[in-house]
Amino acid sequence: MRLFGMVSLRPHGQIHFMTCKALESDNAGKAEGASRNINLILPMPPSANVYWRTTARNGFAHTYVSDEAKAYKASVARLVGIATPVYSAIALSVKVFRPQRSGDLDNRLKVLIDALKGVVYADDKQIDEIHAFRYEDKFRPRVEVEILVKGLC
Repeated sequence: MRLFGMVSLRPHGQIHFMTCKALESDNAGKAEGASRNINLILPMPPSANVYWRTTARNGFAHTYVSDEAKAYKASVARLVGIATPVYSAIALSVKVFRPQRSGDLDNRLKVLIDALKGVVYADDKQIDEIHAFRYEDKFRPRVEVEILVKGLC
């Protein structure tokens, strides 16, 4: 379902977004370079340690994305529900609420960034700034993402 404003994802999370058409009409008469935020609360991504799998084929190593990673990307696309990805430069602020004190912060970031690619933004090369924070929350592990869109689309 695509709606403007707030869409409830689950009892503890919400997603806020605006499409490019809404941004253009909302920014009519405003200064150039205006920016918008997209705020997401998503499930905890799998670790990068289980994101890729490697097998041998005809004597050569073949690396591919795991089924767990594909399932995570599909769930992110389903939860976000943005019809058209953003094409302008963006900045990410990510808060990872992990269930226990283990694992590297950057292992989760790469998987999350890849899952958002093609869904919220067209390509991860659009990201020119990243801020990441790690917290513990054993009762509600999650990732809170704020995407600052640095242009209109």
